[in-house]
Amino acid sequence: LQQVAALVYRYEAHELQILVITSRGTGRWIIPKGWPQVGRTLADTAAREAYEEAGVRGEISSQPIGSFDYCKNDLPPECINQFTVAVYALHFVERAKDWPEREQRVCEWVSPREAAARVDEVDLKRILLDFGDSPIAIAAE
Repeated sequence: LQQVAALVYRYEAHELQILVITSRGTGRWIIPKGWPQVGRTLADTAAREAYEEAGVRGEISSQPIGSFDYCKNDLPPECINQFTVAVYALHFVERAKDWPEREQRVCEWVSPREAAARVDEVDLKRILLDFGDSPIAIAAE
């Protein structure tokens, strides 16, 4: 099964920062992600998840910048628990005053190295660490 995620980034005083959020269930650090939605492109869905989970809006990449796999351990044994997540880059433009999951998550801007240290998924760590050298990040600086 596939999900989509948004790697939300900005430059603050010429330093690349990435937005990490806590999951609702376990409180571990993740990036905004969710299920594909009928009638929306995968990129638009990733942007929508960033808004619903972190209140951020911006310019989303049209193609994924990478993908990672993870297991969801809180599902019944008969359920599929292996997921692949396509990651889209979202260049931060603004934050809403209020958003659907505001009271349910903690959001923090951190360096790519700190973001990679906080998340559990090995492939996501790599995406976060490599993002600063990507053409998308370099063009935005």
